Amino acid sequence: MEGFYRNSLSSVSEFFAPDRKIYVAENENMCYNREVMPSEAALSNRSLLWLQNPVQQADTATLPERKNVPMQYKFAENVDALQPSAIREILKFTSMPGVISFAAGNPAPEAFPVDTIRKISAELFEKDPILALQYNITEGYPKLRDLLKQRMAAQQCFDADADDLITTSGAQQANELSCKVLLNRGDTLFCEAPSFIGSLNAFRSYGVDLVGIPMEQDGMDLAAMEEAVKASKSPKLVYVIPNFQNPTGRVMSLEKRKGLYELACKYDFIILEDNPYGDLRFAGSDVPSIKSMDTEHRVIYSGTFSKILAPGLRVGYVSAPKEIIAKITVCKQVADVHTNIWAQAVCAEFLERTDMDTYLEKLRAVYRRKCNLMADGIRRHFSGKVKWEMPQGGLFLWCTLPDDCDMPAFCTKAVQEYSIAVVPGNAFLVDETAPTTSFRLNFSTPSDEQIVKGIEILGGMTKKILGA
Repeated sequence: MEGFYRNSLSSVSEFFAPDRKIYVAENENMCYNREVMPSEAALSNRSLLWLQNPVQQADTATLPERKNVPMQYKFAENVDALQPSAIREILKFTSMPGVISFAAGNPAPEAFPVDTIRKISAELFEKDPILALQYNITEGYPKLRDLLKQRMAAQQCFDADADDLITTSGAQQANELSCKVLLNRGDTLFCEAPSFIGSLNAFRSYGVDLVGIPMEQDGMDLAAMEEAVKASKSPKLVYVIPNFQNPTGRVMSLEKRKGLYELACKYDFIILEDNPYGDLRFAGSDVPSIKSMDTEHRVIYSGTFSKILAPGLRVGYVSAPKEIIAKITVCKQVADVHTNIWAQAVCAEFLERTDMDTYLEKLRAVYRRKCNLMADGIRRHFSGKVKWEMPQGGLFLWCTLPDDCDMPAFCTKAVQEYSIAVVPGNAFLVDETAPTTSFRLNFSTPSDEQIVKGIEILGGMTKKILGA
């Protein structure tokens, strides 16, 4: 009889050898086996660790003593310094009973075209379920790409001779992949200060030299931008949100868009134009995109369906010179293969079936009403010492306390004592320790009732702290 060493004892175990099946009977001290004949069991191709002689169980006293010390993880340098988003930390409080949150950045839930998406999805799974469930190409669902190219060409954001387009898993991925294909560790990336924290963290993860440029009422301070470019050893890219900027809600003027493009041509860097909110203009007039001015093929334009359709679909897109899109495609292949194909098909059908001009006007009406409701409450209830800016679109209002106020303490007090969540302005800075007295309010996510009640409570807090 031949034996096998076993660490654990059970009544019966089955093992598989290259050419035969082995039946193993176990007792307290050793295991024996016999060969199972072909008539008893099918042959197997799996291997078996085989010992020629019976082996007594190991004496556990001879095993090294285990020290239950938790493992210390050594993270990659690119991510070691990354910290949780301050917004996400504040959002933890929003799950508490009674908290009214003005801290989110989500679209208005009542604006989601639920019935249309339900109908399109049902038809898709009825007529072509394999399309929705099978792998697809990395560049994106061809029908959606064609529709987007047509739409963007009409907006002068796509040049068929020079540009290509890829769909992404939201605009966040579009911005992250753009950084990945263009910047090396130590290269300089310029951005507005303040700017969108999601993109800032994506950029930080690549070890770039992130430089914030102060904002004025009509956009980035171009004089400061030029000085920063001159001081940089490797200026590569500038990231901007020209329309209803997150977090300030400001719009970059036409003059500054032209000026920024001229700087890009003069100093040979690329512009990443992020436009998630451009379709949500509910006041004022549209301003031409920087991409529409791009004669030297140095502008990357990212957009998304998150703000006009639904963020859960996770469908964004990038229009950029063909050479850049080719590299983004390769990077996306190793990231997630392709964007959700069901969601892309839904977006394509939605674009094809919907009168987008009419649809967007209805969408803008929702945001106009909610923004006005919040603005009216601020006028009525806030201390006059709080400065705030009325946006012409987007999702956000930007408020600023007097210079001698402790803004982080204000935001903490608001959520802990008054159950109102707002986002401290330093969360949007390259250096989160830099001084600022501003905070962001979101009017799209809360209900009308929450806006009315929450702004009255927050306003009362401002008057108690600052006076009328």
